[in-house]
Amino acid sequence: MLTLADPSLPAIPLADQAEPFVDLADYPDWAVDLSRSQISSRSPHFLKARRAVAERLRDAASRLPDSLRLYIKEAYRPLARQRRSYDEHLARLRGLKPELDEAALLREASLYVAPPAVAPHPTGAALDVTLIDAAGAELDMGCPFNADSEKSGGACYTDSPGISEPARANRRILSQAMRDAGFVNYPSEWWHWSYGDRYWAAVSGAPAALYAAVDESLLETI
Repeated sequence: MLTLADPSLPAIPLADQAEPFVDLADYPDWAVDLSRSQISSRSPHFLKARRAVAERLRDAASRLPDSLRLYIKEAYRPLARQRRSYDEHLARLRGLKPELDEAALLREASLYVAPPAVAPHPTGAALDVTLIDAAGAELDMGCPFNADSEKSGGACYTDSPGISEPARANRRILSQAMRDAGFVNYPSEWWHWSYGDRYWAAVSGAPAALYAAVDESLLETI
């Protein structure tokens, strides 16, 4: 699989479209997790995304069965928080897997936390999303949101064979809706979808990424 540690990604041209951010909490088309109990970011802007991302998310939401809704966990993440998360995860892997050389270690780290230089969340292009039913209960997706490969036994991989058939069916529903709306998935995280970042460009064949990382201070007026 193409990982975010691939050296080709930083070389992808950046269009850096000056597209505004919107707050996903303002839309009735989906639900949002305001608790932030499963994410590390404490940014007040954690539910903001680029306008085109929100428009495509509305498209995805419209493709779901009537009994289901999208449930957004996180969108924008400050670059400083991304750097801390990456460094912390890399340090933890060094202790857990001392047999890996540096290249293998960086690849392994990127399966769960994106290298800051190509990270989708700080650009406003990425979403962490799952499904809920009509009662607001999260569907069984095979493993908890944000569980890495060690904690989940590999079940975090979108196409993991080690999950139940109901969980696999739920992933298919989410994946079909998101892909049909133009998003791409990061294959080691069933919940991570993006549109407009460098990974999206690489997977979709777009000539350039649409969005650059944005400093958190620039979102204060939104």
